[in-house]
Amino acid sequence: MSVLPFDDRDGVIWFDGALVPWRDARIHVLTHGLHYASCVFEGERVYNGSVFKLTEHSERLAKSAEILGFELPYSVAEIDAATRRTVEAMGIVDGYVRPVAWRGSEMMGVAAQQNRIHVAIACWVWPSYFSPEARMAGIRLTMSPWRRPAPDSAPTQSKAAGLYMICTLSKHQAEQAGFHDALMLDYRGLVAEATGANFFMVQDGRLHTPTADCFLDGITRRTVMDLARRRGIEVVERAIRPEELKSAEEIFLTGTAAEVTPVGEIDGTRFTPGRVCETLIKDYDALVRSAAAAAA
Repeated sequence: MSVLPFDDRDGVIWFDGALVPWRDARIHVLTHGLHYASCVFEGERVYNGSVFKLTEHSERLAKSAEILGFELPYSVAEIDAATRRTVEAMGIVDGYVRPVAWRGSEMMGVAAQQNRIHVAIACWVWPSYFSPEARMAGIRLTMSPWRRPAPDSAPTQSKAAGLYMICTLSKHQAEQAGFHDALMLDYRGLVAEATGANFFMVQDGRLHTPTADCFLDGITRRTVMDLARRRGIEVVERAIRPEELKSAEEIFLTGTAAEVTPVGEIDGTRFTPGRVCETLIKDYDALVRSAAAAAA
């Protein structure tokens, strides 16, 4: 199947304050963000022409930049407005938004205090891949050989580009072995997350999720926890040992791209997506659509 390259498309990208033709949104090869990972980004979803929880994403982008030691040259309100402008200019009804901020090319070396901070926002069509019914089949995971780093060894509360290097390695290895994705442990050997989504499991009717102390506390994660509580489902944030997975009644992942995705297998151990998964899939789908309708 041929895939349209991301650098050769029609449309516009918001780049440092202005909409520019898609193919002209380029950076120099000696950009600091490319060499030293001084780059942060967001992943956002458009439903019925409206970005779900846009301001929360823009706030997190600004916070991630702050953690990496730089300040965005635009306010959260300006980022929100630029995002809406880009989505409208591209005519996106159901799609994905990628805001990104990085240090430029004025200085090349570990130190880069004088580098200009650039911001860009791109978006493209990305409808939901599966119906709620089709998603219930569940995806296959394998354990990653890579672990999420400790919070005193990496800026783990930022959505920083460099933190995703081991995610790419993990997902590539998983796909080459015939799995859909990889499950990552943290530096202590506890269950952390998948390569781009947070982890949940149902045990004794309660919803358990790892404490987000060394990985990103996802916006979708928090949303799904709220939805579960509205249903009267007890949510427990705690340390989860990998040996506990075999006793899970249901397992699923959450994220902007994943939404709510049930897991059907982890390295040969089978799981049957059930009532909790199905309920939260439907509740999440209803929420994002109703939020989009309210914003229209």
